[in-house]
Amino acid sequence: MKYIMVIDDSPTIRTSIQFAIKETGYPVVPADNGRVALEKVKELKEKGDELALVMVDVNMPEMDGITFIKHFRQEDRFTPILVLTTESQNEKIKEGKDAGASGWMVKPFQQPQLLQTVQRLVR
Repeated sequence: MKYIMVIDDSPTIRTSIQFAIKETGYPVVPADNGRVALEKVKELKEKGDELALVMVDVNMPEMDGITFIKHFRQEDRFTPILVLTTESQNEKIKEGKDAGASGWMVKPFQQPQLLQTVQRLVR
């Protein structure tokens, strides 16, 4: 089974992303920070499941999104990672891309735009 992981410390944002992408048909695995997400990735792989896409915020407690991407890329170089954040500075975007992000979208997002981006990345 393939999943989409949504990593954001805001339960409201996680729910709105899940709602926005439900028509992709992929089940969503939520996590509230990068550390929890890495544990969930490990659990999925142990069950033989995969990720179709990871969506991650930048600013979170315990482990931020950029740090998560760096750790995740040590294990998985191919799964697309979409950063969904309020951060729009070029330096931050470059830092994310250098860490291994596949795309960058600034919140608040429009549902059709998010869905289109997700569908493009999971193909």
